[in-house]
Amino acid sequence: MEPTAKPDPTTALRSLHDIATPEPVSWMPQTWGWGVLAGALLVMLALTGIRWILRYRANAYRREALTLLNVIDEQLRNPATRCDGIRELGEVLKRTALAAWPRTEVASLSANAWSSFLEEHDLDGAGHALERLLDDFEYHGAEVVADLPSNVCSDLVAAARNWIERHHVPA
Repeated sequence: MEPTAKPDPTTALRSLHDIATPEPVSWMPQTWGWGVLAGALLVMLALTGIRWILRYRANAYRREALTLLNVIDEQLRNPATRCDGIRELGEVLKRTALAAWPRTEVASLSANAWSSFLEEHDLDGAGHALERLLDDFEYHGAEVVADLPSNVCSDLVAAARNWIERHHVPA
């Protein structure tokens, strides 16, 4: 017998091959159903975005009225400007209603008809405080309005804010 030859280590390393790795899996859908689903999702997202933009633009009058209401709130806190604040509060409510409903439906309303309109389109019952504003405080003298407690004024602003934010306008 022949003595076995010792294998050369460099020859063994030369005969090794790289590990074969599979190709990465494609992210492209393999069936047409996934494409349809992706298209439907894109259409739904586009419609949702368009609806959000239209609603945002349609509610611009609410945002403007709420900004004016913050200024009126400051006027109502000061007894010297409280009478002007109450008058402007009624004006902001009327302008808000004119922006939301047709002019022919809202412009001619006054006194009890205006109060019932506010109550009719109120979802949370804020119409009672607003009715007091329209019936009592707008027509009193400056000295009576200046003596109002501050909590009544803050209730009026809260009721007006509630009505502006939550009144329902039919489509």
